[in-house]
Amino acid sequence: MAFELDPSETPESMLNKIEETRERIRSEYDPECSGRYQPVDVQRLWEDDGFVASYLEAKRHVVADTVKIIDESLQWRNEFSVNDIAEDNLQKSFLEAGMHYFRGYDKDGNKLFWFRLKLQAKDSRTLQEKKRYLAFWLERFVRHEPGALLTTVFDMSESGLGNVDMEFLRFLITCFQVYYPRLLAKILIFELPWIMNAAWKIVKSWLGPDAIDKLKFVTRHDVQTYIELEQLPLHMGGMDVFEYSYPPLPDDDFQPPLSESGQGEAGVKETADPEPRLRKEGDVDSRARPPRRPTTTTITGSLLRFSPGRELCFGQSMGDRRCVILLENIPKNPVAYKVRTTAPDNYRVKPSSGVLDPGSSVEIMVSLHGGSQASPQDRFLVMAAEMEKAVAGENQDLAQFWKDIPKTKVMEHRLQCKVLQGVKPAHIQTTNPHADLTNGTGGQQDTHTMLLKLLAGSRRLEQKLDHCLWTENVLIVMVTLLTAILSCCLYTQHTGLGLF
Repeated sequence: MAFELDPSETPESMLNKIEETRERIRSEYDPECSGRYQPVDVQRLWEDDGFVASYLEAKRHVVADTVKIIDESLQWRNEFSVNDIAEDNLQKSFLEAGMHYFRGYDKDGNKLFWFRLKLQAKDSRTLQEKKRYLAFWLERFVRHEPGALLTTVFDMSESGLGNVDMEFLRFLITCFQVYYPRLLAKILIFELPWIMNAAWKIVKSWLGPDAIDKLKFVTRHDVQTYIELEQLPLHMGGMDVFEYSYPPLPDDDFQPPLSESGQGEAGVKETADPEPRLRKEGDVDSRARPPRRPTTTTITGSLLRFSPGRELCFGQSMGDRRCVILLENIPKNPVAYKVRTTAPDNYRVKPSSGVLDPGSSVEIMVSLHGGSQASPQDRFLVMAAEMEKAVAGENQDLAQFWKDIPKTKVMEHRLQCKVLQGVKPAHIQTTNPHADLTNGTGGQQDTHTMLLKLLAGSRRLEQKLDHCLWTENVLIVMVTLLTAILSCCLYTQHTGLGLF
């Protein structure tokens, strides 16, 4: 894991402090023999400089304070058995409810961690399981995207005091301050009800100065300051029609770990996430925009059908920094595939490898990483090999499969990189009512964007109509009730007059 270097620290001084921290922990706590920490965490402590550096940065590079926070964190991991928490040993009702999940990125390229507060209820009987559930998600993120940051979104819409569990919120803050320092980019509080102001003042008092600076209160009108429309759900005024369901877990944007690495033919390397580099202020991750869909010709090979057939087109605008490769299985047996590139530091590929069942297809997302630029010299290699059904059914390790398969049985297809010049952003093109949306390099993406907007508008109208119908029914009931009361009053008055 790479670590961010403080301007006041040189690489040498930082490495010296990392080693000093390790020596202090070794002398004070004897990790190997005391049983104080889990062995896997001890190994990480000795081998991962970035792991130690994250705690040093959280404690302003004060070694004594860093030693204490690492000890507290690793003890918690041992007592909580964090490394053993897995999907199959969590309470299924939490997974099905979808209280927390990852989806999308903010404008700074940070992963969005959604908290749907209305689905959470204060219950001391389930507090421990809720803590394990949260630790599961945080561990999942750290393992999939080491060195990356999180933007936590508290969706407070339709929630009340009964949904606020102060003990759980305190545990969450401890996670970001002690157990997972330097993980948090921002905290967005969406539509905080006025009745919860007092509770959030207490929560704010638990936060340190750094965390308070990251705390942002947003509404439907200004949430787009931090998150693009395409990444926001409909009830926040966005265009994302995603609805959580389980199983499976939503792995929409996680880069799967590579099964192998190394040098391929003609200097081609397997595409992977490079070692996490320093995130500079102003960097915007290209994942925040819709990908460019293939609009060129399709080529049919002996095992797979490829689209686009010859080149991937990248442009300067954010919407043109992603492309999609469509692969379709042709034979009657499963086909293993993997993607390599000559510039692995510049691109991210998701998924970079896998197995296609007969007749199935897959969309492979190719995106420029960080501030990298595409080059006409960049090349992509798609490799495919047929598997026996029995072998594919055994969940064979793909790395071993590629090592054992004879080169004569591997089909290879190469794609060139084309850099588009002067491509206009999609939002400029769609403002022209006379634009031909079926032609040009950005036509299909414009149509895709317009359809999403129409769908989002339709959903909002449907919600407003439901609200109007509900209001109408309430008014009918009130009018009926008032009419009944008025009739009773008139009858009583008439009966009283008759008696006299």
